[in-house]
Amino acid sequence: MKNRTTCATQADRRGLRIALLPAALAALTTAYAPVSLGGATFKIDDTKWVSIGAGLRTSFTATEEAANAGKWSNDFNLDNIRLYLNGQIHKYFKIEFNTDCQTCGDGGEMRILDAIGKFEFDPMFNIWMGRMLVPAERREMNGPFFSAVYNIFGAGTPFEPADFNTTIRSDGTSAGSFGRDDGATIWGSFFDGRLQYAAGFFRGLRNGANVDDNILYAQRFAYNFLDVEKNPGYYTSGTYYGQGGDILTLGVSNQYQEDGAGTRSDPGNFRGTAVDILFEKSLGDMGVVTVNGEYKNYGIKGYGMASRLAGGGFAMFEGDAYDVSAMYLLPQKVWVGQFQPYVRYVNVDPIKSASRDVYEAGINYIIDGHNAKIMLMYEYGDLLTKGLDYTSTAAGDDVSSIKLGFQLQI
Repeated sequence: MKNRTTCATQADRRGLRIALLPAALAALTTAYAPVSLGGATFKIDDTKWVSIGAGLRTSFTATEEAANAGKWSNDFNLDNIRLYLNGQIHKYFKIEFNTDCQTCGDGGEMRILDAIGKFEFDPMFNIWMGRMLVPAERREMNGPFFSAVYNIFGAGTPFEPADFNTTIRSDGTSAGSFGRDDGATIWGSFFDGRLQYAAGFFRGLRNGANVDDNILYAQRFAYNFLDVEKNPGYYTSGTYYGQGGDILTLGVSNQYQEDGAGTRSDPGNFRGTAVDILFEKSLGDMGVVTVNGEYKNYGIKGYGMASRLAGGGFAMFEGDAYDVSAMYLLPQKVWVGQFQPYVRYVNVDPIKSASRDVYEAGINYIIDGHNAKIMLMYEYGDLLTKGLDYTSTAAGDDVSSIKLGFQLQI
């Protein structure tokens, strides 16, 4: 009961802080007489500022039940609700703090998503420290809010270690959360921004197989052949809706951790390598064409199949995976937005399990880029039922799924 009382007290204090946030911001703006920029940024002086924002993703999904012919499950989901807080305290020093509802399906708990201290000295060399995205392929660097399709993770390729679980645990079953981990990243760009790099060092797997506390190493390199993509830090976007010029970017990423998979008694070294490409061409009055492609290869040295079948430990994926999508943004504006039909194919091919895939077709209604859009999609394949279960060599049942997603961000 003592722990419950303590937690309740802390929760009350957190609630009090949240309740006082608007008043604190009002006091801040009054004390420093800032200029509000776009209704979200508060300027304190020539070098100091604070910005606030929020993002929401919610959806409805109807999925055919494989074991019950003719029956469909119907689910409403709160996929993400994020609060953003960014600030600059010096010309070279910034801070980023974001939260998300990381257990939305179970009622929802607001947890730390990002907590980054940023030391940004030069376009060629910057350092971020804290909890942040682990450098990886474009899908991870886009995140759910800046991807080209809504269900980028739910019907996508296998996860990197930091995205394997939704909550961080220290029992040998977690290496981060939502693609984030605690560590540091050095990033920058050369040749007028064309060559972009990010090299990170992170905790990776916590306990379990990683009894020696080995570091997870992560790198991403990308080259912009046409116009240079412009994003904060080493983040990316899955599309710019024609507003970023003509894009052709090739990215290569790799993650490695000794004893980064398996169990304490049967550890394995994890490696995940990916190649991704984004092509976007503005056709002027004829619309915008966007193509995303991704190839992944995962391997584990050690950690035998017998241990995996027995359950437990950190059972990362081994094998190949592909994800390709193509979309066309129609030039005509219909009411307040533009329609963007698309097609997508995902294939997951484990080394010691059955191959599975999913076909997807949908249409996005783009109101304000990544800030406001509505997405409707149809998916069909065995990846929807089989997922990444390695314990059986049999293929899953092909089923259909329909999803309607809403995204708002400010």
